[in-house]
Amino acid sequence: MTPLLPPVLIIDDEKNMRLSLKSILAGEGYNMCLVESAEDALDHLEREEFFMVITDARLGGMSGYDFLAKACKKWPNTPFLMITAYATPKLAVEAIKAGAIDYLAKPFAPEELLHAVSRCAERYNLLRENATLRAHVVAPYQLDQIIGESPKMMELKQLIQSVAPTNATVLILGESGTGKELIAGSLHSLSQRRQKNYIRINCAAIPENLLESELFGHEKGAFTGAIKMKLGRVEEADGGTIFLDEIGDMSRSLQAKLLRFLEDGTFTRVGGNDELRVNVRLIAATNRDIIEAIRENNFREDLFHRLNVVQFRPPPLRERGHDVIMLAENFLRHFNTTMTKQVRGFSAGARQKLSGHHWPGNVRELRNVIERAVILEPTQEIQPTSLPDFQLEGRLRKGEITTLTGDHSLDELMGDFERQLINNTLEQNRFNLSKTAEQLKISRHALRYRMQRLNMTGGADDDGAAPPIKE
Repeated sequence: MTPLLPPVLIIDDEKNMRLSLKSILAGEGYNMCLVESAEDALDHLEREEFFMVITDARLGGMSGYDFLAKACKKWPNTPFLMITAYATPKLAVEAIKAGAIDYLAKPFAPEELLHAVSRCAERYNLLRENATLRAHVVAPYQLDQIIGESPKMMELKQLIQSVAPTNATVLILGESGTGKELIAGSLHSLSQRRQKNYIRINCAAIPENLLESELFGHEKGAFTGAIKMKLGRVEEADGGTIFLDEIGDMSRSLQAKLLRFLEDGTFTRVGGNDELRVNVRLIAATNRDIIEAIRENNFREDLFHRLNVVQFRPPPLRERGHDVIMLAENFLRHFNTTMTKQVRGFSAGARQKLSGHHWPGNVRELRNVIERAVILEPTQEIQPTSLPDFQLEGRLRKGEITTLTGDHSLDELMGDFERQLINNTLEQNRFNLSKTAEQLKISRHALRYRMQRLNMTGGADDDGAAPPIKE
């Protein structure tokens, strides 16, 4: 027997029968909990985990059939075995209808009981193994998958390592494409819950009227189409982690139920009355301005404070400096492998074009750009012509107003603006320095000096030779 197997719950109002069952099962190494009434059994099921339940049909107080009807509804994944001295085909049918997986008539041979219990033990171990495998399949995230050496990214990685081993609720705020899901997965993979399920829900991808059912489950007949009871994702995540992406799109009514769930882990399935409890760690993320959503009464302030135990703010790609090239090279290696190509790297002009772009779509946009470039590039080095002209993407910045936040000085902001302006003009002139300088109404020497001061590389003289600009 595996020592990790939970005990068997045995219910019988006859002491001798309880001791007889205990003797048979103890010989095979099973652990047991013995009770004499269905009422006691329900209390134990609320507090403990059992891999199966064995109950007599006739009990003092609540009968075994009534117990099955109630317990199977509340613990649908637990197998129940019924035994009785009054065996008839009709009673066997009633037991199976009530939720029993098997039915034994007294007197029975010990081998019959052991066979039934062994099947339940095997089932429990298979379900646990499948849950572990599924958790590993859906959460292949590791900290080393977060690529970047900019100061903000190094701080982010350190924070992940500090917070992951705890059970703290986490709120991740950031633009779309900055890697919020990667942060959530890394927190789970480094936590004490990594052997349990990691469940992800995109709140914006599920219709509002179905999101509550998806999250908390529903009872049979709760609404049109609810032909059977359905477990919620929070129950699937019991003992593990649940990640609610785009939580800013959740309705206020569901926010209230989520707030209650966060308080003590209790919830009620849609259409049900029974209060259930799970132990999960919750990680939430949104790309919305959460403070503005609170001011507009679209998001509950009390829920924000409950979620905001530890806050992560992954920086946008435009603030990560050389990380752009590091990420581009990583994506290049990936697509070289998947497309069986041998593109060695990026030309100076391509590096300049990548470094100068604003990246409104962040890392997700960069990944798509590199995939496109690998497909189109006919040489062994990515050229600027294989990258998009970014004119359409650049329109996403129109109307954007730069404001001082305390993170950047005026000189830094002006440098960013000058770098972007020069890069855009270089792109328009196919990285010809003379034409770019003429359009900017400065000398070519002044242009090269400014590019050198801004750590910009690339560009070519009229004859196509790249100038010797040093970083």
